[in-house]
Amino acid sequence: MVPALPCRDIDELRDFWTALGFDVTYRQLRPNPYLAVRRGGVDIHYFGLDGIEPQDSYSTCIVVVEDTEPVFEAFAAGLRARYGRLPLTGFPRITRPRRRANAGGTTGFSLVDPAGNWVRVMRRSPAAAAPATDAAGASAVDAYAARPEGRLARALDDAVVQADSHGDPVQARKILAGALRRAGDDADAADRVRALAYLAELTVRAGDPDAACTHLDDLDALAGDLAPDVRAAVEQTLAEAADLRTALPG
Repeated sequence: MVPALPCRDIDELRDFWTALGFDVTYRQLRPNPYLAVRRGGVDIHYFGLDGIEPQDSYSTCIVVVEDTEPVFEAFAAGLRARYGRLPLTGFPRITRPRRRANAGGTTGFSLVDPAGNWVRVMRRSPAAAAPATDAAGASAVDAYAARPEGRLARALDDAVVQADSHGDPVQARKILAGALRRAGDDADAADRVRALAYLAELTVRAGDPDAACTHLDDLDALAGDLAPDVRAAVEQTLAEAADLRTALPG
């Protein structure tokens, strides 16, 4: 199946997707605007719709891939080349690949295009080929992922669902900020690093870059005291936080 998504200007979407490595396979302006783009085995189509605003869009599609990380890196490189940064707010914007507790724990990220459509990129679940069912007939593929042990890790799961799946970074920020306050210094160090880094990103997405700088400063202070094994476990998270700082004003 191929998704067909609405937009005001098919050429705006053409320029956007070609910057991300897609090829145009079809384009027409009359009798109605229509665009088709393709990269590898992924096809996305657009139809022109007068008057639609990005902030009013409810359209979405899911792209299933074997591994989300190389897809994200390719998209991120194209976005940086086109916009000079990795856009986290506005249209377009992108989230990073993260475990989605509401998708059985599989990894996913979301790319919101200039028209406001959510393109959700999800890693193929190993169980998808032969989904198991429980006694009530519920599919294991659809089940909510098993909860991590730590309270802070569970709060991080909930915040990712709120912000990256539901598109509500403000509520996600409240969840994670409250969990960090309650956890204090007794929480697992790796969980605190991941939570602080994500809180900084959420704060940017919620339109508060000054608070994001404060969270990143707290993260730097915490990182300086990490044991070598913990630092190795969160190395990618720290690198992403450093990348986030470069995008902040000032």
